[in-house]
Amino acid sequence: MTKHGALLFYHTLSILILTLSLLCRATCDDRKVYIVYLGSLSDGLYSPSSHHLSILQRVVQDSSPENVLVRSYKRSFNGFAARLTDQEREKLSKMKEVVSVFPSRTLQLQTTRSWDFMGFNEKIGRNATVESDIIVGVIDSGIWPESESFKDEGFGPPPKKWKGACEGGKKFTCNNKLIGARYYSSTESARDDTGHGTHTASTAAGNAVRDVSFYGLAQGTARGGVPSARIAAYKVCTPGTLCSAHDTLAAFDDAIADGVDIITASVAFSMIQEFDVDPLAIGTFHAMEKGILTSHAAGNNGPSGATVTSVAPWVLTVAASSMDRRIIDKVILGNGRTVIGNSVNSFTLNGTSFPLIHGKNASKNCTETIAGGCEQGCLDSSLVKGKVVLCDKYGLLEAFQSGALGSILPNFRAVDDASYVLPLAGTTINNENYNVVMSYLNSTRYPRVNILKSEVIKNPAAPAVASFSARGPNLILPDIIKPDISAPGIEILAAFSSAPISTTPGDMRRVKYNIQSGTSMACPHVAGVATYVKTFRPDWSPAAIKSSIMTTAAISYTHFHNQSTKSFWLVAWPMNDPSSNVSTGEFAYGSGHINPLKAIDPGLVYDASKEDYIKLLCISYDESRVRLVSGDNSTCPTGPDKGSPKDHNYPSMGAKVTAMQPFTVKFNRRVKNVGNANSTYVAKISPNSKLEIKVVPEVLSFKSLNEEKTFNVTVSGSNLPFESRASASLVWSDGTHGVRSPIVVYTVPRA
Repeated sequence: MTKHGALLFYHTLSILILTLSLLCRATCDDRKVYIVYLGSLSDGLYSPSSHHLSILQRVVQDSSPENVLVRSYKRSFNGFAARLTDQEREKLSKMKEVVSVFPSRTLQLQTTRSWDFMGFNEKIGRNATVESDIIVGVIDSGIWPESESFKDEGFGPPPKKWKGACEGGKKFTCNNKLIGARYYSSTESARDDTGHGTHTASTAAGNAVRDVSFYGLAQGTARGGVPSARIAAYKVCTPGTLCSAHDTLAAFDDAIADGVDIITASVAFSMIQEFDVDPLAIGTFHAMEKGILTSHAAGNNGPSGATVTSVAPWVLTVAASSMDRRIIDKVILGNGRTVIGNSVNSFTLNGTSFPLIHGKNASKNCTETIAGGCEQGCLDSSLVKGKVVLCDKYGLLEAFQSGALGSILPNFRAVDDASYVLPLAGTTINNENYNVVMSYLNSTRYPRVNILKSEVIKNPAAPAVASFSARGPNLILPDIIKPDISAPGIEILAAFSSAPISTTPGDMRRVKYNIQSGTSMACPHVAGVATYVKTFRPDWSPAAIKSSIMTTAAISYTHFHNQSTKSFWLVAWPMNDPSSNVSTGEFAYGSGHINPLKAIDPGLVYDASKEDYIKLLCISYDESRVRLVSGDNSTCPTGPDKGSPKDHNYPSMGAKVTAMQPFTVKFNRRVKNVGNANSTYVAKISPNSKLEIKVVPEVLSFKSLNEEKTFNVTVSGSNLPFESRASASLVWSDGTHGVRSPIVVYTVPRA
C-alpha cells in the first residue's frame, strides 16, 4: 500500500512538472522581443533600470521582470527591450509614459580609387591634429583589429572626451587608432565575422596602406577619408548579415554616451518604418540632439521608386554611385568573338579554351528547363568537370558546388553596372551577350570558350547612380527629398576580415582587402567627408554639416589635371535628366554627387536645431508624445501655425502635388552666412518649362558671419502627369560660392 501510494505520488508529481514545463514552454514561445521606447532621459535623480523593471512589473504576470528584460537603454535615451506576450505589449502601449512599443525586427547590411575620383587625394590640406581628436563610430558587423588599416603607429592616446571602453571579447585588443569596441546580445565578440564592418570602417577612417589589391586587381593605396581620426566599433550584426533592432538601438545608446563625433551606419530595414517604431530614426534623433551627425545607407532595393528606407530628416541618407574605374571580364568564344561580362574574377584558367556546356545538357535528374537554370542539385559533376557551364538563371552556387571549371551567368539583377566576387572562373552577362553566347553554342558541335581574369577599365560615364541603390520619394514625409546625396559605392576596395571573401558556401579564400558594392560602401565615404568638414568647422551643428555636403554636391564631374603644376581640380555643373520618371533624378541621387573639398566652404548653410525637428514631429504626433521624445515642455503649434514639412529648413525643396491639376507650393527657408563676413548673394534659377519659380527676395546681403536671412520660393505649374517629376534648382551665388538646392515637384502613380 505504501509502495503503491509512493508510486501514485511520483506519477502525479511527474505529470505536474511536465504540465508546468509545457505551460512555461508555451509561454516562452509566445514571447517575442519588443522595444519599448520612452523618449529622452529624465533629469535629476532617476534610475532608468529600476523604472524599466517597475513598468514591467505592472504588466508581466507569469514571469519575473528580470527574466523578460533583454536590455535597458539608459545612457543616451530612455527605453528597454523585453520579451513580451501580445497582451503585455498591448498594455504597455497604452501607458502614458510610453512613446511606442514595436517588435525588434531584423535589419540587413546594405578603396584605392574612390577618394581620388572625388578630387580628395592624399595631398589635400588637413587639420591633422584636430582630425586626430575626432572619433568615428561604426555601427556594423564589428571590426578586424589586426588589419593594417587600424594600426596605431604615430597615434597618441585617445581624446580626453572619450568615455567608451574596449569590450571586444576574448583575444580582442584595441589601440590608439581603434580606441573602442562593443558587441551585443546576439554575438560573443566585436570581431568581424563577415568583413562588412571592417570594410566600412576602413573606408571612413582607415590608415593609408600602400600597394594593396585584390589578387592584383585595383592596385593602389587603400585609405579612409580621415586617416588620422579614431574609430569606435559597435557590432550589431552576425554572420548571415542579420542585425537585430534592439542591438542596433543599444549601439546608438552607447555610441552617443561614449563620445563619438560622427556615426556611420550601413544597416537598414527592407521596408520603411514610421519614426516612432524605427530604431534607426530613434537612435539618430538622439545622436543629433547631442551634436552627432549620422551617415546612413539608403538601402539596396532599387531601382524601383519609393524604396528608400532611411527617410528621417535629421539623417544624411546616402545613395551609391559609380566612379571612373570599372572591373569587367572577357569571355573569348571559340569563333574568336569577345563578349564583355561583369565579375570580379581572380582566376586564370590554365589553357587557351575549354568545352562549353549548357546547363540543360549537364543533368541526369532534372527537366531541361530547371537544369538549364542550373538550379540546386541539377548539375551532374561528371558532366561539368573541366567544362564551362552556361546557365539560363543565376545558378552560381550550383555551378560552383558541382565542380564546374567555370560558369557564364545572366546578370544577377538584370543590370550590368556592378561586378561581384565569384568563387570560380566566371562572369555575368546581359541579355544581349547571353544570346550571343547561346547562338554560338548552338552553331557548333564542339563549342569552346575561355574566361579571362578580370581587368580594370576606365568608366567615362561616372558618376552614375547604381541600379541597386534605393530610390525616393519619401513615403513618411513626402515633401522631404530622399536620398540626400550620392557617393562611390560600386566595386570599392577596402580592408576585410578573415571571413571568406564571397558569400558562396565552400569558397574559403581569404584576403586582407576585398572588393564590395552597395550603399553600405557609399555610406562611410560620406561619413569620412562629414568628419573632414568637422575638422575645419568643429562648432557646426549636424544640420550645418549636412547642408554643406548637400549644397556643394555635383550633378556631374569634369576632371582637369595640370601636368606642369601637378594640380588637380573638379568642375561641376547641373545636368538635366532627360527622364521625368518619379524614381529618377533627385530621387536617385538626392542633391548630387558628393564633392569633399567644396564642402568645407559652402558659403551659406541651411541650419536646423532640435527645436526645428521637434516642430516637424508635431505635425505627425500629439504634444504629449513629442514631449516624451524631447524630454522638455515643448509645445506644438496649432491651426495655421502648425506648418508643413515643406517649411522645414531643409537644403533641398520637394513637394508632392495632385496629378493633372494646377498647383502652387511655397517653401520658406533660412540661411546662415559662413563664408565672407560682408557678402551679397544673388538667386539664380535653373529653369524648367513645366515650372514657374519666384524667389523673394532675390538678393541676400550679409554684414557679418553667422548672420541669418530668410527667403521664400514659390513654385507654380499645372497638368503634371501621374508618376512624374519636374525638377529645377536654386543657386545662391556671391561670385565665389554656389549654394545649390534642388527643387522637385512630383506626382504619385494613379490609384
